[in-house]
Amino acid sequence: MKKIGLIGGMSWESTERYYRALNTAVKAQLGQHHSARILLDSLDFQPIKDWQFNGNWQACAETLAASAKNLQRGGADMVLICTNTMHKVAAEVAAAVDIPLVHLADATARALVNDGHRTVGFLGTQFSMEDDFYVGRLREQFNLKVLLPNAQDRALVHRVIYDELCLGTIEDASRQAFVRIMGNLHDQGATAIVEGCTEIAMLVEPRHVHIPLYDTTDIHVREAVRLAIDH
Repeated sequence: MKKIGLIGGMSWESTERYYRALNTAVKAQLGQHHSARILLDSLDFQPIKDWQFNGNWQACAETLAASAKNLQRGGADMVLICTNTMHKVAAEVAAAVDIPLVHLADATARALVNDGHRTVGFLGTQFSMEDDFYVGRLREQFNLKVLLPNAQDRALVHRVIYDELCLGTIEDASRQAFVRIMGNLHDQGATAIVEGCTEIAMLVEPRHVHIPLYDTTDIHVREAVRLAIDH
């Protein structure tokens, strides 16, 4: 089994989901007492969040690239960035190492296309929703039509992610707001919703809505496990 390298801690709440999901998936496939081979470099999120909000993506790129190098030196066979937003610096991270980067957006797009979805709604941080590194990739490389919330709702989603979910806080009022926003995107023609921030699935689960949800953490994990045990 190959060793999965994780760049985590952004936030640690969602990285915790990665660890559990990876081990659960490996056990489901291999049975008995099997578990995933994982190497985790969990970063301090505060300076990274500060750099994000100050637009210092170069510092973000250098920090995550250094983390990827640490994982490679530790014997990782692949690297995962355990956050959607930080895929803004995915190219720099991939260029820093000789092991493959398992790109979260690509895995998500393939899952959507394989399931026959062509028009999807997307919720994430404002960085992910408004910059081209993620939504643009879905549109240009996978020919997906991506619908976004309006400006006011994008700001709401962004605030809830950073001020609540990244701090481990789950508020029913925020869930109701997210369900409303997802419903609006469905009414506009989305046949599925991408939970394009690893923390959103902590708030909105499939039982809360009547439209397919694509949990990017779950999709990322499935792709990593496939690569880890594909002989």
